Amino acid sequence: MSFKCPLCMRIFSQCFAYTQHVQKCLKNVEVEVEEDDDNNDSEKYSSEMDTRSNLSSEYENNKVEVDDDNDVQNMSFDSIGSAISEMSLEDSNFENILDSSEEPEIFEEPKNLNTKTCTEFPNDAYKDLMLLVTKYKINNKGSNKIIHFFNKHSNLIESPLPKNIEQERAFMNNMKFSNLEFSKVLITKHEDKDYFLYYQNLIQCIKNILTIPVITQNFVLSYENYEYNRESIYNEQNTGKWWKIMQESLPTSSKLLSIILYSDVTTTVTLGKSQLHPIYITLGNIPIWRRNKQYAKQLLGYLPILEAANKDLIHDTFHKSLRHLLEPIILLKDGIDLFINNENTWFYPRVSTIIADWPEAASFCLVYKSFNSNLPCHSCLVKRENLANIDLSVNDVILRTHDEMRKYFENDTQRSVCIESVHNFFWDLPFRIILLSNYLHSIARLTANEYRSLMKIMIFVIDNLYDENNNEVDNFVNNDDLTKLYEYWNEMYILSRYEEFSESDLEKFNDAIHRWAWMFVKAFKFVSPSNLKLPKLHSWVYHIIDSIRSYGAINGYTTETYESLHKYFVKIPYQISNKKDVKPQLLQTIKRQAISIRISQHSVNSAKTPRTCKFSARLFEFSLQDANTFFNEKKDSVDNKMQTGFARFISCLDSYLDLLDGFTIIVWFSDIAISMDSEESNDYISDKELCYGQALLLAEVLTNSPLNLALIQWYDFKSKRNPYLYGCPHLKLIELYNFVAIESIHGVIHIVLRFDKQNEYFVNKYIF
Repeated sequence: MSFKCPLCMRIFSQCFAYTQHVQKCLKNVEVEVEEDDDNNDSEKYSSEMDTRSNLSSEYENNKVEVDDDNDVQNMSFDSIGSAISEMSLEDSNFENILDSSEEPEIFEEPKNLNTKTCTEFPNDAYKDLMLLVTKYKINNKGSNKIIHFFNKHSNLIESPLPKNIEQERAFMNNMKFSNLEFSKVLITKHEDKDYFLYYQNLIQCIKNILTIPVITQNFVLSYENYEYNRESIYNEQNTGKWWKIMQESLPTSSKLLSIILYSDVTTTVTLGKSQLHPIYITLGNIPIWRRNKQYAKQLLGYLPILEAANKDLIHDTFHKSLRHLLEPIILLKDGIDLFINNENTWFYPRVSTIIADWPEAASFCLVYKSFNSNLPCHSCLVKRENLANIDLSVNDVILRTHDEMRKYFENDTQRSVCIESVHNFFWDLPFRIILLSNYLHSIARLTANEYRSLMKIMIFVIDNLYDENNNEVDNFVNNDDLTKLYEYWNEMYILSRYEEFSESDLEKFNDAIHRWAWMFVKAFKFVSPSNLKLPKLHSWVYHIIDSIRSYGAINGYTTETYESLHKYFVKIPYQISNKKDVKPQLLQTIKRQAISIRISQHSVNSAKTPRTCKFSARLFEFSLQDANTFFNEKKDSVDNKMQTGFARFISCLDSYLDLLDGFTIIVWFSDIAISMDSEESNDYISDKELCYGQALLLAEVLTNSPLNLALIQWYDFKSKRNPYLYGCPHLKLIELYNFVAIESIHGVIHIVLRFDKQNEYFVNKYIF
């Protein structure tokens, strides 16, 4: 695809180069673009080129959106974050209708638009069009085509739709809702450039989260001393030691409101030349499984990204922004009343955890970011030379505390503990905060899911992959050790995903971490430029267990659902902006998306009727008396697996049934687990009452009471003495066939053929 400049007729092969060129041409030339014949029914207020050079200046005021209207009728805009997040939970059967060759849309009000503020659309057609356009991210060109199509075929004297989509977007931009207010504040000025913080009021964000109907279900209010078999159990945040300490510090009858923040700089485009720094909020009172949903989070704001060489100025700007964001809870000396489950509850908000990548965690703690720092860990004062030491004692791991770090700063000895010469805002808070870095981060260019999927099968790739050290390579890692390393990784990872931990689980987890880390360092220390002196490795080995005891299971602090929010709060809004002064435009797009979702929630969704399990396709149908003739006719047109199924069909059915009228067959080649009852399991070696087989055919037997059956070729354990290898069942495929009831199939499994071996298989237990 190529892009032709309408001003000088120059042709570009890339959209980015074309856009840059047009911006320069616009400085010297004004152009009028003729209307397309298909758009004769739509009024063009200005060409997109002209609009680009006449951007609205409505955001030059100190408030991006100011709303003093407290009489919102018929609608209540509850939550920006929840509204946008709910978009991801809906079906998306349409692809985004985006044309990369089209000029970026610009949100300028049409010249003849009535800018009177409102809270309702003029009519249902107007509303439904905007819901459609916003939900599926349809651009201006596609939206105007929809309007033209509707006007052409509706046969209405007067169209209920706007003249063009720009008018409708401007209409939504002027809609006012009492609890949608983004503000901006000047944080710093550097080299004649102003750096603003765009944000929502923290208390309003909290209220927005609490207005989501399902959020207050199972909303925890008090510390729970959960024990089982005389062991402490840690799952939700309110079972951790931090909650207990905080609750004891509050006035009697008040409740703790736990605030969790997530901060992450993200790129707006693939090339990474433009960045934004969103910060999100959720509540630790929400159960983990619900807190990990996107609708349980809110966009708190966009932090300024300072372009400066002065590190102190950058850190000072960052902490000034944090102070401004969190100032509302600092000022709440007497707490706050919030409406929970139909009654007012007295809360004291406290920031419990901040989730961030390692460089950002250093920014929060003001620890030197360089891995070459003498004391690079933001949690403790471990020396760099001990980062790869798996056998440190308790005395070697001295925690950084607010009070201690503040003393170093006030005594002007901050360099001795490797912290920046900037006052840390969090030192002023009357409570301790933990920073949870993304310990198990993904490889560049891989998503977390892709990375986990890679690790789940890697052990089977490595197994039996290469021979011994015949070439006498230095620091050679033998194949068995490498395979064991991946086995230990998988064991450790599975433990890390536990939803709750007893003290014995934590001991087992700690042992698994040290076992993996010891072998990891042994295998790769000599091929690492730093000899594996990695702060993340140290933090995982020495700080993760204490984090669980203090704040609950770590699967409540996964970064994946937060990272997915970038799509709705950064990338999509940026994509449909004009790429200039983007933050105000992003907030307009977020507002329109939120309004659309909020309005659509008022529609009644028809309930889906559950369907019973049925065969999705009928491949063959024949009667029993014609079975052999039918199989002979088909055998040359089917593959080996189906031929095997045909060959075993009659004998296996004879052993299963005495009377047959007819049957339907479909093909389904899958490896499956079959549940064995307690009596059957005594006759076989099973894996916790599961046996494994390969389904060759599925058959529907047409008797008076139709039966659904599966023809199975069975796997057996390769060795009766050692049935497991790398923690996985080690199998072989045998010449034993049976029909089983489909109801006894436990599920589809992942079978891996062992590399360079004949008839040896693993059941991949790491797929979960």
